[in-house]
Amino acid sequence: MTESSVPRVLWQPDEERIASSNIVAFAQWAAENKGVRAFGEGNAPASFDYDSLWRWSVTDIDGFWESVWEYYGVRSETPYERVLGERSMPGAEWFPGATLNYVQHVFEGRDDDRVAIRHATELRPLGEWTWGELRRRTAAIAAGLRGLGVGPGDRVVAYLPNLPETVAAFYAVASLGAVWSSCSPDFGVRSVIDRFAQIEPKVLLAVDGYRYGGKDFDRRPVVEELRAALPTVEHTVLLDYLHPGQTLDGTLPWAGLEESGGGAGLEFTPVPFDHPLWVLYSSGTTGLPKAIVHGHGGTLLEQLKNLHLHLDAQEHDRVFWFTTTGWMMWNFLVSVLLTKASIVLYDGSPAHPSPSATPSGRPSAAVPSSPDLGALWDLAADAGVTVFGTSAGFLSSCMKEGVSPRRGRDLSALKAIGSTGSPLSPEAFAWVYDEFDEDLWLFSTSGGTDVCSCLVGGTPTLPVHEGEIQSRALGMAVASWDPDGKELVNEVGELVVTRPAPSMPLFLWGDDSGERLRDSYFSVYPGIWRHGDWIEITDRGTAVIYGRSDSTINRGGVRMGTSEIYRAVLALDEVVDALVVDVPQPDGSSRIELFTVLREGADLEGDLPKEIARRIRTDCSPRHVPDRVRAIRAVPRTLSGKVLEVPVKRILMGESPDKVASRDSLANPEALDVFSALKEG
Repeated sequence: MTESSVPRVLWQPDEERIASSNIVAFAQWAAENKGVRAFGEGNAPASFDYDSLWRWSVTDIDGFWESVWEYYGVRSETPYERVLGERSMPGAEWFPGATLNYVQHVFEGRDDDRVAIRHATELRPLGEWTWGELRRRTAAIAAGLRGLGVGPGDRVVAYLPNLPETVAAFYAVASLGAVWSSCSPDFGVRSVIDRFAQIEPKVLLAVDGYRYGGKDFDRRPVVEELRAALPTVEHTVLLDYLHPGQTLDGTLPWAGLEESGGGAGLEFTPVPFDHPLWVLYSSGTTGLPKAIVHGHGGTLLEQLKNLHLHLDAQEHDRVFWFTTTGWMMWNFLVSVLLTKASIVLYDGSPAHPSPSATPSGRPSAAVPSSPDLGALWDLAADAGVTVFGTSAGFLSSCMKEGVSPRRGRDLSALKAIGSTGSPLSPEAFAWVYDEFDEDLWLFSTSGGTDVCSCLVGGTPTLPVHEGEIQSRALGMAVASWDPDGKELVNEVGELVVTRPAPSMPLFLWGDDSGERLRDSYFSVYPGIWRHGDWIEITDRGTAVIYGRSDSTINRGGVRMGTSEIYRAVLALDEVVDALVVDVPQPDGSSRIELFTVLREGADLEGDLPKEIARRIRTDCSPRHVPDRVRAIRAVPRTLSGKVLEVPVKRILMGESPDKVASRDSLANPEALDVFSALKEG
């Protein structure tokens, strides 16, 4: 890579920020206690070399993960025999012999008077839970669940909004050694059943409804359907959130559950290191979603590492992330309480301030449709957010709609913005720094449900280059490979992980033979994790994600990630959103079909198609100019905001929409219908 091709540096941490970072403190400890070379002479913070620390973390994986254990004081009732027993992928065995509990590390040494959670919804003004309140409520729920017969290994499923009660319920379930799994109440019945039925839950925690965009959604009929469809559920606990004081026949009121456990102390059941903590689910766009199981110990170590060393969460931080209980970023957010930082929750629409004037945020990564996108920035101001986490789609929408976050708001507390969910365009990087010209750290991350963390992401001691992710994560042996398994630098290839990491799935629920796990991650390169993304690792150690490798468009040997095409198209003011697919034809050729959502007043009758072609030809390649451009009302997306490229491609190849996607897992299922008619055209 030539010097002229290196993207411009948008931010560089100053010496004070580097010196005060958690990662420098950890590296100094590792240098003094483990002989790790990550500094120049004298272990001075200014001489810290992240690349050296990363290379140690992925070559001496035993030494690195044992160091994370020691440095953060992980408590185990029984000693571990060794760091790694079985080292193969899949099937790596971490810290055999250890027994611990994830939740014990959340509550260890907390001051009951300090704030743990700030929270707001369209129904509730901004409020606070102290650590004392969180401990009391968690203990009461745990005791109540224990009275219902819940114990280690039992599954407790939650159909709940992003509320502090939900956080307490998760901690309560995990403290018992039971297994947690959640879906957001905006999931449809079929989508929830497809997930929860797989794991045969014993208890269902549900909400009676929620408010979104100023409208109330009664979910009691859905709860009734869930109870009927989940025969293993012995008890249903109903949170009266939308209809206070009202009950539902056959359910236990949430208040009653807490009252039954009132006064109990919070206890922690020690479980083996690889005991299931939670079950997360793939997007579920085809077939049943994968039920991905993560363990207490692996999740604990990964999040201690990620949240301290990469997020740099510190004592006075207030961390917000725009998410639902159905997206892994919720699990990430509640894990922030493993650090000394507090968290900020929101449940509602990003474009609809609540009647109490409390800001609101849709807990989905979907691109909002309203131009009034200031509500999340209002929340950041009102709650004193220091780390503002959101989706790339939200930041891009704010950019296109002319939102000015600091106009009329005091965002002086804000020191970092995090982006995930899809690749963040260079233009969006630049927009953030145009809007925030102070010392603000923008970090883009990519990883996912599979590891419930990032594979590549932010590092507070490194510069931010326009359009690039700062680094490969510590302990994640990420590389870019060609089809023959050759490592690539400054070239796009398959994102692989070449060595095991503790937060990789223990197994997929119901996959007794392990065949589905192997097919999902290890079938392309045996013994090597293939993530399913196109990635470029530069010779500077930065990374660029180019979208899913199964939807990349290959023309004449030139591979182009769909994100690159979207970047070119969405640079046009007339285009609000877009979807592109390469559809095989009977004669062996293929057609690139570009579907656009146009701004009001724009159409494809004039010069716009030519301008789209010109932009793609110039910014991407002549090979990737669409064969046809069409206008649609909306791009179909999952509830977590992912574009349904592969399902749309299959519909255009003749398959039924109902067979290629679970409609209840979509944010806008009606958006799929248009493609059945278009396939004939």
